[in-house]
Amino acid sequence: MSKTDLQLKQDIEEELRFDPKINAAQIGVSVDKGAVSLLGTVDTYAEKWAAEDATKRVCGVRTVAQDLTVKILIDHKRSDSEIAGAVESAIKWDVFIPKAVTAKVQNGAVTLEGQVTWNFQRDAAERAVRFLAGVMTVNNFIMLKPEVSATQVKEKVQAALERQAKADANSIKIDTSGGKVTLTGRASSWRSMQDAENAAWAAPGVTDVVDQLTVSF
Repeated sequence: MSKTDLQLKQDIEEELRFDPKINAAQIGVSVDKGAVSLLGTVDTYAEKWAAEDATKRVCGVRTVAQDLTVKILIDHKRSDSEIAGAVESAIKWDVFIPKAVTAKVQNGAVTLEGQVTWNFQRDAAERAVRFLAGVMTVNNFIMLKPEVSATQVKEKVQAALERQAKADANSIKIDTSGGKVTLTGRASSWRSMQDAENAAWAAPGVTDVVDQLTVSF
């Protein structure tokens, strides 16, 4: 049985309160036909993404739009030079991040640049700095370099879907243009949608994944 918007709103608010990483009292939730909006303030950039992850865990959520403002507490405030030093160390010590990745910091905003072969390397760079004290936002401008043809990309993505997201593989359509992959169709859950996107990113030569899947409960 599908939830009403009021039921979904109550479940999301409860999930936000349940997660110890989130100060739910500062976050407002609105729901319109399964589309969720998060409004308010959070104490860290990491909490901003924890709130989105918590919302996606709730059954019935179809889309999430977050307009959460980071207002860092005094204990977490750092100068740009301090943040830059921490970012440099985090990137240097992460075995998944190539030396080609560079970072700069301005007013608490971290900008990542460079060129890598795999999306997991780009994601690793963002994860490495997301939880650092003082970070207000992260701009991930790391580029991916394609190494195979569009036909090979489509074949490899399809094979990956069959392995990793088999339950929904038949309801997901794959379109490729160069290294860009567009996923359309239906997924049975947020987890299945994420599995499909991860499968696409795992194929060699993929430089961009456009996820246009809808969640059908």
